[in-house]
Amino acid sequence: MTVAKPLPHESAELHVTGQARYADDVPAPAGTLHLAFGLAEVAAGTLDALDVEAVRAAPGVVAVLTAADLDSMPDCSPSNHDEPLLCTGTIHYAGQPLYLVVADSHLAARRAARLHRAEVTETAPILTVEDALAAEAWFDGGPRIWSDGDVEAALRDAPHVTTGEIEIGGQEHFYLEGQAALALPGEDDMHVVTSTQHPTEIQHKVADALGVPMHAVRAEVRRMGGGFGGKESQGNALAIACAVAARRTGRPCRMRYDRDDDMVVTGKRHAFRVAYEAGHDGEGRLTGVRFRHWALCGWSQDLSLPVADRAMLHADNAYDVPAMEIASWRLRTNVQSATAFRGFGGPQGMLGIERVMDHVAHAVGRDPLEVRRLNYYAEAPAEEAGGPAPRTPRSISGTSTTHYGQPVDDFCLGAMTDRLADRCDYAARRAAVAAWNAAHDVLRKGIALTPVKFGISFTLTHLNQAGALVHVYADGSIHLNHGGTEMGQGLHSKVAQVAASRFGCDPGRVRITATDTFKVPNTSATAASSGADLNGMAVARACDTIRDRMAEVLAADHQADAASVEWAGDRVRVGGAEYGFEEVAAKAYAARVSLSSTGFYATPEISWDREAGRGRPFYYFAYGASCSEVVVDTLTGENRVLRTDILHDAGSSLNPALDVGQIEGGFVQGMGWLTMEELVWDDAGRLRTHAPSTYKIPCASDVPDLRVHLWDAPNRAGTIYRSKAVGEPPFMHGISAFMALSDALRGDRYPMLDAPATPERLLRAARR
Repeated sequence: MTVAKPLPHESAELHVTGQARYADDVPAPAGTLHLAFGLAEVAAGTLDALDVEAVRAAPGVVAVLTAADLDSMPDCSPSNHDEPLLCTGTIHYAGQPLYLVVADSHLAARRAARLHRAEVTETAPILTVEDALAAEAWFDGGPRIWSDGDVEAALRDAPHVTTGEIEIGGQEHFYLEGQAALALPGEDDMHVVTSTQHPTEIQHKVADALGVPMHAVRAEVRRMGGGFGGKESQGNALAIACAVAARRTGRPCRMRYDRDDDMVVTGKRHAFRVAYEAGHDGEGRLTGVRFRHWALCGWSQDLSLPVADRAMLHADNAYDVPAMEIASWRLRTNVQSATAFRGFGGPQGMLGIERVMDHVAHAVGRDPLEVRRLNYYAEAPAEEAGGPAPRTPRSISGTSTTHYGQPVDDFCLGAMTDRLADRCDYAARRAAVAAWNAAHDVLRKGIALTPVKFGISFTLTHLNQAGALVHVYADGSIHLNHGGTEMGQGLHSKVAQVAASRFGCDPGRVRITATDTFKVPNTSATAASSGADLNGMAVARACDTIRDRMAEVLAADHQADAASVEWAGDRVRVGGAEYGFEEVAAKAYAARVSLSSTGFYATPEISWDREAGRGRPFYYFAYGASCSEVVVDTLTGENRVLRTDILHDAGSSLNPALDVGQIEGGFVQGMGWLTMEELVWDDAGRLRTHAPSTYKIPCASDVPDLRVHLWDAPNRAGTIYRSKAVGEPPFMHGISAFMALSDALRGDRYPMLDAPATPERLLRAARR
């Protein structure tokens, strides 16, 4: 089998040689036009007048489209139909598109887009939690409240109650390839080449904008240069703009944001404020927790409701909390609309409960790891020798379910924590850190070991589906398409390995081409860490259909049972005879047997009622644990993450090399979010950190001594080859770095450190 082998990424050579084509590399026909948005310079107000005559007269400009030039305003929203392509009179944030420039070059379009004159009646922007609450500016009709158990009694009767709050900053996606699209008008359709995680949404939004059926729009994605959630909905505006301009001019239209425009226009990770009241006993065992989440959502709804929901869903992380209440406000503000980002709200919810654990441990004077272990869910029964243990709820002390009613029947973090603590020598290193801090006042060290329990599936249940199209040619070569998109994570590589394994053939026979809505319809976004789970299973089913047809041909020739045909090592064996895979393909073709099939998969066992906050939204949980050690200069706030050890649960890994790469990258991105990546808006609502010169992401010198190991145990759920998702869960390992920084500042008072833990914040916390 080719699964479980550390094969290289299917585009590795193209990546390193620079030959890999992205949306803006696709050769366009002569006469292609280029687009740019003219942007609002204020964060809130009324657009009283817009003068674009200088824009129209600028060199190279072919057309300028304002709201008045459009018969109807296209909607770019993935959810609530509240994101017009262009400003319709009310300015919602600094960077909002006011009009569209169509020119004969990218540079001409960008230069012209700065020449407008706008008359604006400004209003005070809503920028903070306090601003939004005072204005009652929120989505979802006010706070959403989920409750499990008697929280009031748990807090009232608890021997101790620990309270606090944490501010959690947003994050810029900073994908290497910016947003881009190319629209090619045909005689009866519109072909859109786009950099998106959600081709079907692009197809749907463009069709709606043009007033045509979805079958008249083709969306195509070969690869993205990074996505991280930032290309789930943020590419809609570019694709729509290109299609609208192409329809008007009859010429191909292309658009890409320069880095500054990309950062100013597009959404970020949601910033949160999390407040908590935690009841506990003298050892640190929780009796009940009340959370309040305030999510800063930006000017439109986008995906804020499911993001905030997932933050609530992950408010328990790895901990069996007898009673929990979470109230979540989704606040509307005059900044870029916050959007999907790796983890999709899970990291913010998880950081809240990890702060609780750390704070409670300080309150009772215990090692934070001891308090974490004390509150873990009960360990699942050991696996049987013959395979994964059955998935049945257990009766354990406390509760066997999460606060939203899902059984935690596969919990393995007790054993994982033991193994990681032993492997990284946690006890000795904690003692060494204490000894160091006793002898040093300026440079202080900290260490923390934190767990991850992350639910895998879309919380919008109908999105948990995927399709695939597989062809076997008469020469034995295999071509396939599926609904997932490749953004560097290796999804195509894993799916190709699945196909090769189903046919028992050499993976070199398998070719995957661009994701295309004309080949596989009604795709879900490549998100929620479900790309390999969904699309791998759909491809396996398509391959199995073709393989079974081929087996019937051989079985008939040899008067054997089709089930007896063996497929392995690029050879096919039946009744004592042996064939090359290509020979069997030729035989099946000659026998007039179809060598093409679709495959479809829908995730089983899931159901979710978001209004009640109850159900089984996740097919399974992915687990992990990480230990980070840091050093902080208490005179300057300068700090380093010295070493991080990670043990991560990938189930039966489809490709260990790719999975380890995802874990390393996820940790570094999570570490960046919590330690250095700071978004800053001024009092007028203008984003000031809109370029690499002002927004700091981790670079090679920031990466610690990083030691990653996989937890080698099959998934108990029936996923493809018993693997587990490895896209989002590793991101939360960055929490260990943040908690280690907090640990370094620990003294008589608990350091109420906010995120990101920049040098300035660390310095303030050290001086409290």
